[in-house]
Amino acid sequence: MSPTKAKKKAVARKDMSRMAWTWKEMKRNWVAYLMVAPYMLIFCCFTVLPVLLSIVISFTDFNLLEMPNIVWFDNYIRLFLDDDIFLLAAQNTLIFAAIVGPVSYFMSLLIAWFINELSPKIRAIVTLIFYAPSISGQVYLVWATLFSSDQYGWANAWLMKLDIITKEIAWFEDADYVMPLCIIVALWTSLGTAFLSFIAGLQGIDKAQYEAGAVDGIRNRWQELWYITLPNMKPQLMFGAVMAITQSFGFGGVVTALCGFPSVDYAAHTIVHHLEDYGSQRFEIGYSSTIAVILFLVMIGANALVKKILSKVGS
Repeated sequence: MSPTKAKKKAVARKDMSRMAWTWKEMKRNWVAYLMVAPYMLIFCCFTVLPVLLSIVISFTDFNLLEMPNIVWFDNYIRLFLDDDIFLLAAQNTLIFAAIVGPVSYFMSLLIAWFINELSPKIRAIVTLIFYAPSISGQVYLVWATLFSSDQYGWANAWLMKLDIITKEIAWFEDADYVMPLCIIVALWTSLGTAFLSFIAGLQGIDKAQYEAGAVDGIRNRWQELWYITLPNMKPQLMFGAVMAITQSFGFGGVVTALCGFPSVDYAAHTIVHHLEDYGSQRFEIGYSSTIAVILFLVMIGANALVKKILSKVGS
């Protein structure tokens, strides 16, 4: 758009209300809105509407069988003051998220950066090797076999063979080992969609920028990474951060697959497990909605923090 047209458009916008200007733009671009409509409809029905309903239901005692009664903030008071298991679940979730989220994020970025330096054929093979654990349905079976609680488990067999232990360790039935092992497995399976987006972002950077950077004084690969690579990958970095946060706060499936539900002494009990307990087993939908709202707010806050941090990249 030319400067003259842009100026006329800005003046025209000042002469009408925001609503009128928006409606005019929607009529002018109706084809684009028509193409976006199916996605927006599905997004609103299956994402926005459930979130809004959860917020409303969290102020009730809904149990699927009786008409709900409004209890206002009773569920929230109960959650934070009377529910010791929730506080333990929140602690476990924050520990897991604080470790798995950042580590998996930087691990995905660094491995993608390394893979990007390889030749195309080798790059495809190595990408598949790193990506495979995140899509394999048998990954939990491998770890369950590796840390089986009997003497036939690989970890127990080797430790006993080396005389490090004299008795089998029930790895996933011992509160001391449950959380560390679940964190390791989560990291092992964390190179998923965000990892592929990083590789795509690296492939899309114009090589001429690196040549211009060398002329402007960039002397090593780390300066290249900070001043050229990362600023060009901000959309992928943001997407990867959102995926990392979502996965790190919702890692209940890893624990359930390896340790059962609930885990021994609630050693790896998370907010997701607490939500599942009250929502799917006790059918206290009002209380489970309260847990879901708290988890939603925590994830929104974490996303806002990461967005603020990423805005400083390359600045």
